[in-house]
Amino acid sequence: MQLEIEQKFPVDDLQKTRHTLEALGTTFEPSINQVDRYFRHPQRDFAQTDEALRLRQVHDKNCITYKGPKIDAQTKTRRELELAIEPGQPAFESWSELLEVLGFTPVREVSKDRLPGTITWEGGEIQLALDQVAGLGMFLELEVLAGENELDSAKKRLASLARELGLQQSERRGYLDLLLLKGET
Repeated sequence: MQLEIEQKFPVDDLQKTRHTLEALGTTFEPSINQVDRYFRHPQRDFAQTDEALRLRQVHDKNCITYKGPKIDAQTKTRRELELAIEPGQPAFESWSELLEVLGFTPVREVSKDRLPGTITWEGGEIQLALDQVAGLGMFLELEVLAGENELDSAKKRLASLARELGLQQSERRGYLDLLLLKGET
């Protein structure tokens, strides 16, 4: 089973963080805008079960993602299933309508400008993203996809890079949870 091991940190200055990451060898891709539409399950409370279901739109590309409960207390490690769906706004809206017909209800959308990148750190690749989240602020996400037998080494690599960047307090809650806590609609 593939696991997503993630740590997210609030940052004060995206440009300064970007320059520091570039000095460490990070390669950045072009900036993108992501719109995530989250849904509430008709029979169970995802807030209680620590799960998520979302539709994501990036330019013309769409996907649907299920995120399982977090499995440790330090990182945001969880099972993630992401499936590509038809491109374009009509497909995004049709999938949203399908989920609603099945009893799922929209919770809210999360919009962010994201600068994705990749760094090789301590012998492994780490995906990262500098995010400007509407209504929330600036964050750096560090992420590794790993099998269960690679979990410890992946967490150690993330922790090592975070220490190198001077980041100490990771945020385990997702952007949706943070916006809901803040009362953003």
